[in-house]
Amino acid sequence: MKTDDLIAMLAKDAGPIRPFRSVLALSFGAAVVAAAILFFAAIGVRPDFQEALQSGRFLFKFVVTAALASTALWSVFRLSRPGLARSYPGLLMMLAPALLLGAVAVELTRLPEEQWLPSLIGENAMFCLTLIPLLSAGPLACILAGLRQGAPSDPGLAGALAGLVASGIGASFYAANCTDDSPLFVLAWYPIAASIVTGAGFLIGRRLLRW
Repeated sequence: MKTDDLIAMLAKDAGPIRPFRSVLALSFGAAVVAAAILFFAAIGVRPDFQEALQSGRFLFKFVVTAALASTALWSVFRLSRPGLARSYPGLLMMLAPALLLGAVAVELTRLPEEQWLPSLIGENAMFCLTLIPLLSAGPLACILAGLRQGAPSDPGLAGALAGLVASGIGASFYAANCTDDSPLFVLAWYPIAASIVTGAGFLIGRRLLRW
């Protein structure tokens, strides 16, 4: 049998290969479902959720967390495909911090100075630091499982970015429960919670995603 015939036969038997973009999209969908199940089963939305929907400060929390999850997901995809440039996703990752810092600047101009510290400390810091990592655990597992189908050149960095995606998802659900809507509170506590998940993603990814 000729070599070309053998290769053709093996390719025919191998069956279709799912594109990595589709794999990552399925992983992201599963991650959202995993967080949603835990959130609605054990936590739930804040008591004044309907009224809160009328508040721009409340809705802005979801803008920031969604920007974090989406830009980190795009960066994960780029990093997991050898040969794709990293500069553009790196700049894109600045979107969520830039939005939050802009909102904080506006907040500081509107709030009296004596309210700055109480707004920053808030009333739910410990819940934030606990529930965001908890809600992010399932999403992190889903994203890492999807990444195993790729070929990340830097497993630790890919795992850390997976942690950012997961923390963006977890924080989006937690934001629906949190009654602290000030951008100062979000700036003070959400990044700490996200860093816990990101660190876990880095440590797991460094071992799990090696190839």
